[in-house]
Amino acid sequence: MADIEDTHFETGDSGASATFPMQCSALRKNGFVMLKSRPCKIVEMSTSKTGKHGHAKVHLVGIDIFTGKKYEDICPSTHNMDVPHVKREDYQLTDISDDGYLCLMADNGDLREDLKIPEGDVGVQLRAEFEAGKDILCTVLKSCGEEVVIAVKTNTALDK
Repeated sequence: MADIEDTHFETGDSGASATFPMQCSALRKNGFVMLKSRPCKIVEMSTSKTGKHGHAKVHLVGIDIFTGKKYEDICPSTHNMDVPHVKREDYQLTDISDDGYLCLMADNGDLREDLKIPEGDVGVQLRAEFEAGKDILCTVLKSCGEEVVIAVKTNTALDK
């Protein structure tokens, strides 16, 4: 028992899973599902009739919520599929660093500087509006240990 002092424990999380199971037939369009181990938003869904061996099949088409890539999968309607826990949060943009990282402030005043400017149209719009001196709200989507800014909008709450 004397060697307890030199035992080092890594910090851990609560151990909660990033996903939860849901029956295929209960999934809906515009919902989220894990396709090929990626969190996706369902954009198309069709169910085929039961065949000779009894299972109706569900054909899912989803778009990766982080990369925008399209994924497809077919599974029996009675089987379970993983659904990711997706969390949306709005942050106020306070600054953009020289190396492309965003300085974001949460509602409670906490600052975070660990998100890069997103690729594509959202990033271009964000940079343009920031340089124009507008007050910007960034919508951050978090799932499966990844986070990305998916939308920007001008903060109108300050005008009131």
